[in-house]
Amino acid sequence: MLARKSIIPEEFGLPGLASRMPRKPVFRDRVNKARFIAKNGSCNLAHKNIREQGRFLQDVFTTLVDLKWRFTLVIFTTTFVSSWLLFAMSWWLVAFAHGDLDPDRETDSYCVTDVKSFTSAFLFSIEVQVTIGFGGRMITEQCPTAITVLIMQNIVGLIINAVMLGCIFMKTAQSNRRAETLIFSRHAVIAVRNNRLCFMIRIGDLRKSMIIGATVRLQVVRKTTTPEGEVIPIHQIDVQTESAVASNSLFLLAPLIICHVIDKTSPLYDLSAMELQCSDLEVIVILEGVVETTGITTQARTSYVSEEIQWGHRFVPIVTEEEGVYSVDYSKFGNTVKVATPRCSARELDEKPSILIQTLQKSELSHQNSLRKRNSMRRNNSMRKGGSSGSLRRNNSGLVAPKVQFFSPSEGGQSLNAIQSLNAVT
Repeated sequence: MLARKSIIPEEFGLPGLASRMPRKPVFRDRVNKARFIAKNGSCNLAHKNIREQGRFLQDVFTTLVDLKWRFTLVIFTTTFVSSWLLFAMSWWLVAFAHGDLDPDRETDSYCVTDVKSFTSAFLFSIEVQVTIGFGGRMITEQCPTAITVLIMQNIVGLIINAVMLGCIFMKTAQSNRRAETLIFSRHAVIAVRNNRLCFMIRIGDLRKSMIIGATVRLQVVRKTTTPEGEVIPIHQIDVQTESAVASNSLFLLAPLIICHVIDKTSPLYDLSAMELQCSDLEVIVILEGVVETTGITTQARTSYVSEEIQWGHRFVPIVTEEEGVYSVDYSKFGNTVKVATPRCSARELDEKPSILIQTLQKSELSHQNSLRKRNSMRRNNSMRKGGSSGSLRRNNSGLVAPKVQFFSPSEGGQSLNAIQSLNAVT
């Protein structure tokens, strides 16, 4: 039996209509590249398959300092409790070997007075190591073994205190705490400065205590392939800055703009504005210096990926002079403004300097046109206001009372004669 055909033609059915409908192009987002350095300065790197784990135990102090606080506190508590329990067992064994646990023993022949159980031995161990000394329990000269255990516990307790307290001090005084007040601009900018394309960032210090001998280093991290076919996933290229050319240190008293001139030696020399957005490079900024108050070397880091580099922008000024004092407005620290900048690469700009001149001329013309439009709008508004007031004056002119002129007698006679003569002429 044949299937019954549909009354609606196939070309007007849902499949036919769907096939003939124009489809919008689908844009797929580019997969976000993993950052080598996060914005807060932490390294985005995971160490896996480390076989020689024993190397970390050879440097116990550094390992303890690098651990997180919760692990450090657990190790700190466990170490002290274990040492107290260990020496409590030693004191209990000394008392047991000497017969102090016998209730019928004379009081004058005890090694340690009032140590009659493991609990009392544990309390005595805490008193010895922490040097509390409540006075109820004390060691006597009847037992040389007890004197030896006392000396050993004092030495071990001092070592544990020195290591643990030193570890906690180093963790609280780490240099990365000072780096929290060293700030970087959220975005980097590329604009023309001194007729050259420049890559610029802004750095600042929130504290009044200065960073002595501050230096800034820039590196470009990108995936490269050598002519031999070797793939280097993290290729670090040093970038020269203007500050490093003149001197090797910065006077970081107020926020500074670090400038990198994109010249022939720069890894950004062949990148245009469009190519920069499609590239996978990452610019790493490293700020190092010595803390003035503590003398500890600190380091602050951040990075900028291609999406965080604004082409054709410039940082707004934030330092002003107010009543003889320089004031810094940190609310505008990362604010930028658009400026005239060629969209071509620095190589094309060097080969064709006329591009820069044309760009500046276009920006000047657009600026003049905007000023003309603004002035014309102001003029029109003023004319509208003036025209409305003039019409009101004309409309109210009929309501104005006629002026009355008063004459003196002599002037009045002359005026009357003049009027009569005029009437005669007419």
